[in-house]
Formats: sequence, C-alpha cells, structure tokens
Amino acid sequence: MSRRQFLRLLGGTAVAWPLAARAQQPERMRRVVFLHALAENDPEVKARIAAFRQGLETLGWVENRNVQVEHRFSGGDFAQMQAHATELVSSPPDLIAATGSPIVAALKHASRTIPIVFSAVIDPVGQGFVASLSRPGGNITGFTLIDFPIMGKWLELLKEIAPGVRRMTFMFSPPTAPWVPLFLRELGAAPASLAVEFSETAVHDEAEIKAAITAFAREPGGGLIIAPDPFMNTHRELVMALAKQYRLPAIHGFRQHVTDGALMSYGPDTADIVRRSASYVDRVLKGEKPADLPVQAPTKYELVINLKTAKALGLEVPLQLQQLADEVIE
Repeated sequence: MSRRQFLRLLGGTAVAWPLAARAQQPERMRRVVFLHALAENDPEVKARIAAFRQGLETLGWVENRNVQVEHRFSGGDFAQMQAHATELVSSPPDLIAATGSPIVAALKHASRTIPIVFSAVIDPVGQGFVASLSRPGGNITGFTLIDFPIMGKWLELLKEIAPGVRRMTFMFSPPTAPWVPLFLRELGAAPASLAVEFSETAVHDEAEIKAAITAFAREPGGGLIIAPDPFMNTHRELVMALAKQYRLPAIHGFRQHVTDGALMSYGPDTADIVRRSASYVDRVLKGEKPADLPVQAPTKYELVINLKTAKALGLEVPLQLQQLADEVIE
C-alpha cells in the first residue's frame, strides 16, 4: 500500500470515529415532575398517571430511557401542595406537570422560569396563571377542566333526575377551590323555571362536612352539588355516605365518584385531558415556550348515572336521561 493510499484510509477512518461515538451516546435524559392534588392510592390519580405515560410514549418519550418522570402527591391537603411547589424550586426539573389550581398558584409564586404544563385547572385567566387563553405569555400553559356554563347544566340534571328537589347547595373547600366566586356568579344565568333555592356551603374538614350535610338535610327537598376540587374529591366517600344516609340526591364532576357509588356526574374525561397535556410536555421539551402555546379546553364531557344508588334514594331515572347518559351503572 502506498503512503498516499494509507493516509486516505486513515482519514476516512478518523471521520467515522466521531460518528460512531455519537451513535453510541445515550439519549439525553429529561426530568419531569408531576404534582398531583390527590392521594397516591386514589383510582383517579392512577388513571391520570397511566394516561400521561401513554401520551408521552405515543410521542417517543419512554420513562427511564429519555425521560424521568417523578410524581408528588398531596391528598387534597393545601399545605402539602405548597410544600411540593417550594421543594421543586431548589432542584428545578426540565418541566413541571401539575393538576389543580392550588398547585399551579403555588408554582407560579415559586418560579417564573420553570416551564409548567397544567391539566384540570379551572379559569386560569381569572386566577392569573396566564394572560389570555390564546397567548398565555409566561412560563405556564395547559388544559382546563370545565367552563362556567356547566354550573347551569348541573342544576338542570339534578332537577331532572330528582324533580322533587327544591333546594340545592354547592359544597366546596375555599383553599382548594379559589375559583368558586366566579362559578356562583354563573348561577345568575340559570333558568328561573327550575324553581330551585340555591345556597353555598364552604367546608374545611370532615367535621364541617358532617355538620353541614346534617343541617342541610333537616328540611325536605334538598340536593347537593359537589365541587370538583381536590379536597371534596379526597373526601368523596364521606359525602356519598352522608348523602345516602339522608337520602340527598347529589351530582359530582368526576366519573370516578359514580363508580364509587355516587348518584351521577357530569364533567370532562380527566384521563383524556391529562393524556392530551402530554403533547405540550413534548413540545416544551423540544424547545417551544409555554407562552406561545394556547390554553386548551376539554373536548369530551360525560354523563354517568348509578341506577343502584338512584334506587336506594327512591328515585326513578327517566328513560330519556338514561339514553342520554354516556354510561349507566347498574
């Protein structure tokens, strides 16, 4: 082999070395932390985690290969939500995924730079999380849970399944449902033909839930609307037990409550919302800014009815309502 041929061969091999070395380099690991407002063992949380993982995998993000997903759980506890938010600022991940208004509020206060993608949040503009739905304008964007007109729908559905209801109260926990004043304002648009006296009931612990429902049940014709907030979600079994004890028809915002024994629910598919939020996690990790990603609303609402619970409450569910339902549990 001539000297010229040897140098040419050596040069070609040298060019191939860095290419081969790059091919053998592991993918860059990205760190995502998901903050949940509910408890780790809550079936709703498990469904959301599975949906999030599925959404990421569809987009090429596989846990422990190119993304590390850590989960933090709050169990509906407002103080715990704030503690998790503070903790993450000291060791910031590439992105934070979050469910629930209190968590997003705490994160907004803690950091203006870490990208945040929320899901299941109500009124992000009114709460100051984003400048507008179309142009969030900061480090936060995501997917909302419900719109205010659903309040009137809850009233109508509860009245339809229980025509004898003449009084309704909206039960919520102020720390985990800061959006409630705007919700209550929506009641002004409710049709007068419903002929329902409406009130609001704020609770902060289990003792207050028991006392409030017991007092409300002393008069006939009562019905409950349970706010879709983390505290009420966490204590749903107590609410359902008391509603059954006092024969109070109640409507909830999450399907999971009805499978657990509640009378009915009307609200979005939360697992679908979380699955969709993975698309924004993907886009942000690939370089896009939350400020440029418009906030998206739910695309699917579900009506779920539990006929067994209806029977226990002495209610006959109209056939038309059963036919409109997305799921009827017998």
